[in-house]
This record gives sequence, structure tokens and C-alpha cells, in this order.
Amino acid sequence: MAEDRYRLSFTTGGLLVRESAVAVPLYQRLGEWTAVRAAIESENLLQARTVSSGRRLAREVVQRLAELTDDEIDLLRDGTTVERGYLMWVAACRRYGLLGEFAEEVVRERFLLLAPAIGHADFDSFIRSKAMWHEELAELKESTYRKLRSNVFLMLHEVGVLDDAGNITPAVLTDRLTAALGERSPSDVRFLPTNEPVTSRSGR
Repeated sequence: MAEDRYRLSFTTGGLLVRESAVAVPLYQRLGEWTAVRAAIESENLLQARTVSSGRRLAREVVQRLAELTDDEIDLLRDGTTVERGYLMWVAACRRYGLLGEFAEEVVRERFLLLAPAIGHADFDSFIRSKAMWHEELAELKESTYRKLRSNVFLMLHEVGVLDDAGNITPAVLTDRLTAALGERSPSDVRFLPTNEPVTSRSGR
């Protein structure tokens, strides 16, 4: 029996780090994400060129940020540029199971096996294997599939774990970020190419 259907709406926008910098202060003032999204849309705070693109961006950034805990939101606000990028990548991986599985099963796994690079062919192979159990992948239009793949690699480049030649670059995590991601079991460092163990330090 097929598993739950994948969400497949991550076709544009990249990591949305800039957009998160607009949304986070609103959340800390308004206290809930529905109000944040409404404020962003009504005032076009993301400076979208059209109403529809503004709504799409607002929805996307709010849905991803809602995957983070309040402590992670604080770190997103106060953290370094690198920490913010990693947090937005983790948020996207939590929101989109397909993306999280690719990050863990392909990117991190190839890093741990000392395979130096990944490319579109690796993503294509990964999707074919998942399509056996997820008909929504088999039914994707070619244009939509290309947008998904393009945005995955855009995010990998933006977060800094893939260079222009397609080589995997190890993620360098601060202690506070490792601790934050380790609040889950297994730790969400599993979404990044690092030797950091995915079992939490408390053994949970």
C-alpha cells in the first residue's frame, strides 16, 4: 500500500532566508502564523510583483517557518547567516518529506560514503525509486518535475552544501544549532552532510 502522498509545492523560492527575515519579527509580535501570513499579503511585505506570487511566497515562507520551534525561531532571528541558512533548509526538509528523504538518503549518505558529488541524475534515480510507492511522483508533469528538481539544487547551493561543480561541502554546525536540532529524535542534523551523530546527546 502506498504511503501518504508527498507535498510537492516547493517549486520556487529557494531557501527563503530573506523572506524569513520579514516574517519572523511579525510572528514574535503577532504570536501566530495565520496573522503573519495575512499581514505579509495585505501589505505586500515581500515586494512580490503580482498578487498571486505574493500570496504564494507568503504561504510558502509561513508554512516552512511553522515547522520550527520557538527556540529555533529565536536562533533564526539572532543567528549567523550560515545558521539561518541551515535552519531554513531543515524547515523545508520537515515540511516536505520528499526533500527530507533526499537530504538524508542521498546527500548525507553520499557524504558519509565519501562520494564527492551529486547531480541531477542522482535526483532522477531517487525519484524513480520513490515513484514505485508514490503515484503522485509518476504523474508529475515534466515541467513541474523540472521546477522541483531545479529548486532542490538551488536550495542545496544556497545553503552551501553543494558547490558550483556539484561537490558536496560538509555542513559546519555550531554547538547551539546542533543542540537545537538534537531536540528531535533522531536529530535533524540528519538533513545535513555532517558526521554529527543523529542520536541525541541525551540518548533519546
